[in-house]
Amino acid sequence: MRKTKIICTLGPATESSKVLRALMQQGADVFRLNMSHAKHDWVREIVPRIRSIAAELGRPVAILLDTQGPAIRTGDLRTDLQLKPGDIFEFTVRGARSEETNSVDVNYDGLINDISAGDTVLVDNGVIQLLVLEKKENRIRCEVLTAGTLGSRRHINLPGVRVNLPPLTQKDLDDVRVGAELNVDFVALSFARQESDVEELRRVMRTLGSTAHIIAKIEDQSAVAQIDDMIKAADVILVARGDLGIECPMEELPIIQRKIVKQCLHFGKPVIVATHMLESMIENPVPTRAEITDVANAVFEQTDAIMLSGETTVGRYPVKCVEVFDRVARRIERSGGAGYARNTELHDSRQKTVAAAVSLANSLPHANLIIFTRHGTMARYVSNMRPERAPIFAFTPSERVCRQLALCWGTHPVLLEFTDDPNSTIEAAEKYLCEARLTQAGDSLVVMSDLRAGGAQVDSIQVRQAKDAANLTAISADESMMD
Repeated sequence: MRKTKIICTLGPATESSKVLRALMQQGADVFRLNMSHAKHDWVREIVPRIRSIAAELGRPVAILLDTQGPAIRTGDLRTDLQLKPGDIFEFTVRGARSEETNSVDVNYDGLINDISAGDTVLVDNGVIQLLVLEKKENRIRCEVLTAGTLGSRRHINLPGVRVNLPPLTQKDLDDVRVGAELNVDFVALSFARQESDVEELRRVMRTLGSTAHIIAKIEDQSAVAQIDDMIKAADVILVARGDLGIECPMEELPIIQRKIVKQCLHFGKPVIVATHMLESMIENPVPTRAEITDVANAVFEQTDAIMLSGETTVGRYPVKCVEVFDRVARRIERSGGAGYARNTELHDSRQKTVAAAVSLANSLPHANLIIFTRHGTMARYVSNMRPERAPIFAFTPSERVCRQLALCWGTHPVLLEFTDDPNSTIEAAEKYLCEARLTQAGDSLVVMSDLRAGGAQVDSIQVRQAKDAANLTAISADESMMD
């Protein structure tokens, strides 16, 4: 059973019911809606479609709404500009006019205050590089360093420059409101720079009554510099290697990725590695060997999830991309992992109890971890410990929790109503696993559940032996007669 989860971004190539079903059957666990391109009407159509197909297939599939964030972009141009090294280029703000042939306005008026002479400006994913020479009133005069074609509404990066953009634009607020209306499972905050940005989104979501978990996208040097605070503030971290690779020196990117994954496991937060993982498969039916190695490294580091972007929004082989992810993840998982979870912080008795259960499962052959959880907390603790071999079966009566746990490494969430009798609930779970052929008679079941003793709630660990279907049926019949 694959432990690393797969996230697919949806778009024109994957919005049909036929392709959505194929993606789920191939192993997609989470669907991402990129609000930089998605319209509200489309979101209102696609979310029920996903939920309906997931219900037909009996799979818990989560939905992630990704905000556009306060991106700095160039304005509209009548014709593309052909830039070459040495050209003078001007950015303008607040309606200023430039006499330069090569000029464009910018959507962020504060750029004139944030930027300084000597700063580097990167445009269109870093393809065009410019050096700031001087500022004149509402114009920023630059020298072109690399040749390129500048089109309309291109993204601007400012490596090392702290910008004073708000964490959420009006568009983001409108998009989050639609997400809350549709009960999405995750909301991603783009260009999160500091802990207070995450807390602002949490305040907005609380006001809207949303229970979605917050994903902080790490995309610039400010967030990397205070990564521990960002991890503690968010529910999930996403290593957005596209913008991050532009904002930081390229040779630092693998080190930053590894550090973030390590720290997420240390603090017990799920982590996603994203962007350009199978970029060549947008056009080609097979990935490059370098891409396979990149995916394998993320799986070896034991990230919770790996993500597809353009590959599944506009790519020609979206289902094939998921198949490649699945094949590579399964193979690398069999070869072991980096072991970063050994340094996980254990703060309270519940976390230490979970650690004991995982250690016990690691010591037993053919072990399975069975978790009963109402809010998902205990299941996430177990996932974060990265059990060596045992799969994690998380039973919960909550559909929301079931979907959110679909993102967690090694966790297979199952919707199950709990009864007042813990033994009855455990046996119902065991019957499900047996009938689904997820366990075999004689397997060790390390069971974690909440018990009530004298009015107090007690976390317990049990070790049981899995029974075959005939024995489970006999036990159920005997209990029925006793009743």
